[in-house]
Amino acid sequence: MSYDPTAADTTTTAAAATAGTTDEPPTLPTDRHTGCPFDPPAALTALSDQPLRRMRYADGHIGWLATGHAAARAILADPRFSSRNELLHPPVPVPGMPEELPPAPVGDITGLDAPEHTRYRRLLTGKFTVRRMRQLTERVEQFTTECLDAMEQAGPTADLVAAFAQPVPALMICELLGVPYGDRERFQSQVATIFDQTADAEAKGEAYTALLQYLNELVLAKRAEPTDDLLSDLTTSDLTDEELAGIGGLLLAAGLDTTANMLGLGTFALLSNPDQLDALRADPGLAEQTVEELLRYLSVADPILRAALEDVEVEGQLIRAGETVTVSVQAANRDPRKFPDPDRLDIHRKATGHVAFGHGAHQCLGQQLARVEMAVAFPALLARFPTLRLAVPPQEVPLRDRSNIYGVINLPVTWDKE
Repeated sequence: MSYDPTAADTTTTAAAATAGTTDEPPTLPTDRHTGCPFDPPAALTALSDQPLRRMRYADGHIGWLATGHAAARAILADPRFSSRNELLHPPVPVPGMPEELPPAPVGDITGLDAPEHTRYRRLLTGKFTVRRMRQLTERVEQFTTECLDAMEQAGPTADLVAAFAQPVPALMICELLGVPYGDRERFQSQVATIFDQTADAEAKGEAYTALLQYLNELVLAKRAEPTDDLLSDLTTSDLTDEELAGIGGLLLAAGLDTTANMLGLGTFALLSNPDQLDALRADPGLAEQTVEELLRYLSVADPILRAALEDVEVEGQLIRAGETVTVSVQAANRDPRKFPDPDRLDIHRKATGHVAFGHGAHQCLGQQLARVEMAVAFPALLARFPTLRLAVPPQEVPLRDRSNIYGVINLPVTWDKE
């Protein structure tokens, strides 16, 4: 299911979650206001002893909550569970959401099942191979260096989100979609407004409308004069202009916000774990392993929803046709049955098998690009600023906790000038 990351109010009290200790199914715990900012809500952790249990949804539907790693992978890999929006029930209240959810917008493959999903996926998969994404490493390095240069020149303090975490993936999305250089400032400004939690609804709506219009114009331009980019490649397929614009919007939403929040929250986590930060700084060869561990440890994109198309048994529980399952990515990635000592950030850990990018047919298309971006960005940031540290106490870092993409709203940092 696709949420509007600017609208969802995912605050659920710990008290509501403890209803699981009675005959009343719990609601989805989302309150992170106490404890470590990198850990799942304490009330969610308390429910994780049972990998699959009943859960009450925002509209009163009684479905399921999957917190176990094995249960999560089984559900996400099983085609008997649907991703279609109109079959799903929202786990938390979302202001303005209609009682019956509409189908996914054109081009949004996250809300489709086979065969429609398969058609889109086949067209896109070849554009996101590991080899092709690694070929973009040089451009990632260039954009990273440019952002670090500007940050250093303006320093010795900065908001890491605005100066680094958002611009690097935004520039790469521009590169991927073939946004002309002269349009990039306009493009990035619209994107920044859409994902800005401090912006009002009217400003967000205007920016979203303007961005959709721009993507439609970009598709027409690529049809007229193709260049070396993803959208131009896809103009040779049987996709309509509307489908192409929709895919562009999906790639933007999926590839920018998640990576930006991983860079911001990931830097916060490293600065809060100096032994891990020092280990990465001493050995940049640990970058790829660090990325995997941060993906597991932070699990910024959560949850994933599925609806049973028929009766399915998982972990000894019978999920009936029509019931929605909420797969808690953050809980699954902290399952001690899969990852020993899961609440500890350990960049030496082999974190393979995590579900931060989902699993199965809908596993994130852009995961390889995200990995490349992070594997370049983290070591480069630490090498450029050896004395990088928080400019405010950790408890004063504002958290992006009213969205299904978790992160920091801003991250004030400072460093010593040489």
